Amino acid sequence: MLTIHAADEVRHDWDGAALKDGAVVVEGGRIAAVGTLADLRDRFPTARVRNWPGVLGPARVHDGPLPDAPSPRERVHEVLKLGATAVLERYADTAELRAAAERNDVAVLRGTTARTPVLVVTGRADLAVFDVAGACIATVCAGRLVHRRK
Repeated sequence: MLTIHAADEVRHDWDGAALKDGAVVVEGGRIAAVGTLADLRDRFPTARVRNWPGVLGPARVHDGPLPDAPSPRERVHEVLKLGATAVLERYADTAELRAAAERNDVAVLRGTTARTPVLVVTGRADLAVFDVAGACIATVCAGRLVHRRK
């Protein structure tokens, strides 16, 4: 199913310029297109549209210990609620945490530093929407909406 995630602004990366009234088309677990909402509605007329208030961009890499929670699954979910869809391997340091990350499609990255996340057509559909205060409104991990603030 095609889904268009639209927001007040879309950023290909968090350091670059913003696209006003932007949108990202997600097909399965991949990004199919990035552009203005009007253009993408014309190109993908049958896609479902999700409008988000705030700024949409690439999901973050959680660069630190996973938040405390009663279980590995809940620790991974806390990361998703922060707008991150990847963690560094050194912080997913138990078999239980790695298994919980895998079950939720959270990427476990090797190395000692986080990569710079970007939105790329045909790339993995890892998106996050943040409000003006920097709080995460929604997280899309590998094309699935995994967190939505109420």
